Amino acid sequence: MASSLLIRDLGEETKKQLRIRAARMGHSMSQEAREILRQTLESEGLDETHLVDRMRLCLKRSGGGDIPVIPRELAPEPLDLKR
Repeated sequence: MASSLLIRDLGEETKKQLRIRAARMGHSMSQEAREILRQTLESEGLDETHLVDRMRLCLKRSGGGDIPVIPRELAPEPLDLKR
């Protein structure tokens, strides 16, 4: 399925670097941008980080406050309803 993505306010220097990188790789700028996005997203992967831990990391990066660490336990075993 083909779809489009419009990126506004991309700086001239960024466009220049993308154009140069695309030419070096023998790609169009669009193809190179798709490849960059694909590689970046694949390298991040789907991690199992807890939502609170991700929020804590985002706050830390932005210089914000801190979320207290709350100890987490494993979920209890489900009830055996076969009895």
